Amino acid sequence: MAGKTTSTKKTPTRAAAPAKAAKTKVKAVATRKESSIIKQERPLFRAGTWITILVLAVLIGFTFYINREQDPATLVVDETPVSAPVVMFAATEGIPASIEVKPAEGGETVRIARNAENVWAVELPIEAEANQGLAEAAASQISALRILSPIENGKPSIFGLENPAFTITIVFDGGKTHTLEIGDSTPTNSGYYVRIDKDQMAITDLSGIDSLLQLGFFPPYLNTPTPTPLPATETPVPATEAESTPEVPVTPTP
Repeated sequence: MAGKTTSTKKTPTRAAAPAKAAKTKVKAVATRKESSIIKQERPLFRAGTWITILVLAVLIGFTFYINREQDPATLVVDETPVSAPVVMFAATEGIPASIEVKPAEGGETVRIARNAENVWAVELPIEAEANQGLAEAAASQISALRILSPIENGKPSIFGLENPAFTITIVFDGGKTHTLEIGDSTPTNSGYYVRIDKDQMAITDLSGIDSLLQLGFFPPYLNTPTPTPLPATETPVPATEAESTPEVPVTPTP
């Protein structure tokens, strides 16, 4: 009929079904691949395992450090001088007024000091005039001492400072008194381990300490003193009873 409009309804063809099935299959394959990738990217160790390994490594390192610290042969101290070596005694301390070198065992304590006329004199082991040149040279070494490298940690016994070989006592004219305990020489023999005022440990230069120790070996006498002999003491002789002479009987004469 002329006024009626006919609508055509599309029906799915059979060819669309295989295409849809193929698309579903591709999607399933992709899903399986993504699942496989996720499984492969999963970490081998969990966070708790890494923490345990880290704690164990720290404990092993700490134990190794303690063992090395107790062994002097494995202790490494940086002997490289600092960029600007520090003066051991500031100029504000004044000038040395007395120097004493005391050995730990054996030997004699040597002390030199400025007298009232500001002249060096030997006070120990024998009071005598001092060689002014040698005494002043020793005093100048004190002003030249430098801290080559401070020691921040470590046991004094490792550096020979538990029982130091020598103790140097310095009195300055400003009133301050300082002590230097002399330990071992460094492995490279470029300095000495010292402890300042029983507190700070450091490495100082070799030549300066050696010059001061010479006072202990060779006191700077102007003239070698002759030891005064001890006065002779008379040993009392115990009194003995006088021997009595037996009386001879007198024979009367007739």
